[in-house]
Amino acid sequence: MSKTIVICGYGPGISDAVARKFGAEGYQVALVARRADKLEAGVSALKEKGIQAAAFATDLGDAAAVTAMIAAVRAQLGAISVLHYNAYTGGSGDLLSASAEGLRRSFDVSVGGLVAAVQASHADLKAEKGAVLITGGGFCLYDPRIDAMATQFQAADLAIGKAAQHKLTGLLAAKLKADDIYVGEVVVMGMVKGTAFDAGNASLDANDIAAKFWELFGSRSTLSVHFG
Repeated sequence: MSKTIVICGYGPGISDAVARKFGAEGYQVALVARRADKLEAGVSALKEKGIQAAAFATDLGDAAAVTAMIAAVRAQLGAISVLHYNAYTGGSGDLLSASAEGLRRSFDVSVGGLVAAVQASHADLKAEKGAVLITGGGFCLYDPRIDAMATQFQAADLAIGKAAQHKLTGLLAAKLKADDIYVGEVVVMGMVKGTAFDAGNASLDANDIAAKFWELFGSRSTLSVHFG
């Protein structure tokens, strides 16, 4: 029976590369994001490569919607073996004018959606001795230079959400270890080619990051690595 990976926060870049990598290794792929048109294009591209894939349009900042999505994936593709959480949101602007709603939205997507997805898929992940793979971001780190950059880019909400998610990664690892569920994080320390953050000077290749996720998944021994 085929194994299934759920890609939460699908788009060009890391999540697409992870979908292609796991798909090439024999996994069915569930693509999850808000925009149905983007998902359908991704499904078509994967099917052209012989990878079984399906789209599940979902607001990953809505915990109830995430729970329903996991149930729909299970009904269509079977038990969930791997959960890859790549979702993020940002853009609330300058920290002195950012709305509380915008800050909460980043937390809801980076933390609330991830918790809901893990809770809903926990039974499958335990039975499959599966994994939770998380795309972290360099803005999560406590460093004056990084804080200055996040402030300059008006990405305080993204930085706060990723910092909370980084802590959550460790908490999930501690909680899920007894169930033999692996938790691994790749903290991306730079711009990825072909993504929304690429202004023409990005240096990181999404395929290399996907390969790192596959390496972590295979070894199941490292909680978090910096990439870039």
